[in-house]
Amino acid sequence: MNSIAILLIFLGGGLGSVARFAVTRITSLFYAEKFPLATLISNSLACLVVGIILLVFKDKINESDNLRNLWIIGFCGGFSTFSAFSHQTVKLLQDGFLFLGILNVVLSIGIGFGIIYFFVKS
Repeated sequence: MNSIAILLIFLGGGLGSVARFAVTRITSLFYAEKFPLATLISNSLACLVVGIILLVFKDKINESDNLRNLWIIGFCGGFSTFSAFSHQTVKLLQDGFLFLGILNVVLSIGIGFGIIYFFVKS
């Protein structure tokens, strides 16, 4: 791996992490329930970014390591968070919120898969 790749992943990951923090803060201004809405939004938006990149740059994505490193690996890697999703789902289940835990899994996987499929199906 060359230094340009590392720099692009680093920059994209930092921007994605800041975007995730912003979504969490903004969501907390109007939503304070048990369901981890900010994580669902972040993960869904990250899938949307990946889908749009795969659609718009479908001919270039396999040729451009820089595009993939900055946006898909870096930004979307920093913006989405499988570990937070998993932890929040386990916490919901431990706290007795079985329906919300199952809903979180179904919505997160369904929305993420659906968004990516929508953009790359053709």
